[in-house]
Amino acid sequence: MVRNVNKPTSRRVATSDDLEVSAYLEIAKEKGGQEPYSQQDLPGDRETVVIIDFGSQYSRLIARRVRESRVYCEILPYDVPWEQVAPLKPRGVILSGGPSSVYEPDAPLTPPWVFEKRMPVLGICYGMQAMAHQLGGKVVPGTKREYGHAVLHQNTADASLFRGLPPSIPVWMSHGDQIAEPPPGFKPLAYTDNSPIAVMGNDRGLIGIQFHPEVAHTPQGKAILQNFLYDICGCKGTWTAGNFVSEGIERIRKQVGEGKVICALSGGVDSAVTATLIHRAIGEQLTCIFVNNGLLRREEPERVLNTFQRNMKLNLSYVDATERFLGRLKGVTDPEEKRRIVGEEFIRLFEREATHLGKVDFLAQGTLYPDVIESRAPESKASAKIKTHHNVGGLPKQMQLPLLEPLRYLFKDEVREVGLTLGLPEEMVYRQPFPGPGLAIRIIGDVTPEKLEILRGADWVVMDEIKAANLYRQLWQSFAVLTDTRAVGVMGDFRTYGYVIAIRAVTSEDAMTADWARLPYEVLARISNRIVNEVPNVNRVAYDITSKPPGTIEWE
Repeated sequence: MVRNVNKPTSRRVATSDDLEVSAYLEIAKEKGGQEPYSQQDLPGDRETVVIIDFGSQYSRLIARRVRESRVYCEILPYDVPWEQVAPLKPRGVILSGGPSSVYEPDAPLTPPWVFEKRMPVLGICYGMQAMAHQLGGKVVPGTKREYGHAVLHQNTADASLFRGLPPSIPVWMSHGDQIAEPPPGFKPLAYTDNSPIAVMGNDRGLIGIQFHPEVAHTPQGKAILQNFLYDICGCKGTWTAGNFVSEGIERIRKQVGEGKVICALSGGVDSAVTATLIHRAIGEQLTCIFVNNGLLRREEPERVLNTFQRNMKLNLSYVDATERFLGRLKGVTDPEEKRRIVGEEFIRLFEREATHLGKVDFLAQGTLYPDVIESRAPESKASAKIKTHHNVGGLPKQMQLPLLEPLRYLFKDEVREVGLTLGLPEEMVYRQPFPGPGLAIRIIGDVTPEKLEILRGADWVVMDEIKAANLYRQLWQSFAVLTDTRAVGVMGDFRTYGYVIAIRAVTSEDAMTADWARLPYEVLARISNRIVNEVPNVNRVAYDITSKPPGTIEWE
C-alpha cells in the first residue's frame, strides 16, 4: 500500500496547500515588466481579506486556510500602498510571520494604512510583534526560544477569537522574540509557559497571536481563523471556484476586447484550463499553439493534438521546433541556463507564429503561483528564490506581446477545481504535472538526442507500471530522471558501464511541499526490472526518498 497518499476528489471549494489566489489577471508591460491588471471591476460585494507578507514560509498556508473558509484573499508585499489595496475593499487584514526582528534596522513593518483604516487585523507571530512595536508596545528577545508544540491558556472566556474552543489548546510556536509590553489599549488574552503575552487584543478588532494557526500542528487553528473571518471581520464565506470562473471570464472579455490572443498549449492541466477559460470568454479570438520542442515524453505530441483538436474544438496550430530547441541547449549543463533558454525560445517562437496570424494582442500561458514563488517574481519579493521557472524568471526582458496569465495566483489543486467547473474531463484535470522545460531538466548534464531516448524509455516504464498498479491518481508526480552518473554492472556475464536512472514519486497538494511516496516494493521491483531490460545503456535504478524540503520535486 502507498502511505501518505491522498486521492484527489471533487470538492465544492478549492483547497490548495498555500492557496494564494489573486483575482489579478497579470499582463506584461510592453517591454516585459509585470504589472497587475486593474481591479476596479471586481465585484464590490465580494468578501476579501488581505494578507500582508513579511516573508514567512507559512504565508501561503494562511491563504489556504482562508480560502478553505470560502473567503477570498490576496497575499500582498509588506510595502503595498493603499491605492493598490483599496479596489479590493478588504474586510480585514492578516499580518504574516517572518524571519526578521522588529527592533532591527530596516526590519519590514506594517504599512500605515493597515491601522489607519480601522478594520480588523490579525497579526501572526512576526505580524503580532510588528503590531505591538508600531502601536507603542515593547518587543524584546525572548529569554528562551519557543519552537514546536506549546499549550495556550486563555486569560478570559469572552475572547471572540476562541469562541467554541476549550480554555487550553495545543498550538505550534516558532519564534525567538516576545512581547514584553502590549501597546496602549491592548490586554493580554492568552499565555503559554514561555510567552506571558501569547495573545493580545483591543476593542477595535486588532488581535495579535504568537502561535501559527495556519499549520496542521495547531489542531484548532482553522477554527481560530474562521472566528476571525466570520465573527470579527463579518465575512459569510461565499467565495467558490465558480466565482473565480465567472469573474475571470468577465475580466478577460474586458481586458482583451476585440483583440486576438495566442495561447501556449502544452497539454497539461495548467495550459488546458487557461485555454478553456479564455476560449469561454472570447471564443474564436483565441488561437492555441502547441510546440513540440523535442523535450516531450514518448507519444506526447500525438496525444496532445488528438485531445485538443478533436475533442475540445480549439483553433490549434502545431509547430515542430525540435532542432531549434536542441540546438540552443547543446552543451548546456547548468539547470538555470536550461530553464532560461527554454523560456526565451518559447517566447521568441510564439512571437514568430503570431506574425502569421495578423495582429495579435496577447500571449496567454498557464503560469501558476508556485512558479512565481520559487522564481521570486516581483510580487513575491519577500520570498527566497529557489529556482527559475521557464515561464517566470526564464522570460526574456524584452517581449513584443503582453502576457495574459489568468491562473498566475492559483495553486495546482485549485486549477483542477476550476477545470472541473469549466467541464473538463477528470482524466485531463488530474493529469500529473509535467515541467515546461520538459525532459531537459530531467537529464542531469547536457541534453542530447541519445539521452532523450534513454529517458523517454525509462519514463514510459515508470508511467506504465504506476498506472497498472492504480497509483496514478494517488501521486502528485511520478517520473524517471537520467543522472549524469554511470555505474559498473554485469549483464549476460559481461561487464557493463551504464547510466543510473533515478525514480521520483511524491505526494503533495500544491507542490510547495511534498513527501516521497512509499511505493510498494513489488511496483519498484517491476519498474527496475523493466528499465534495465528494456532501456539500452542503463544498468542501475535508484529510488529518491527525499521530501520537499529539503529537496525539490524536480532534480533541476
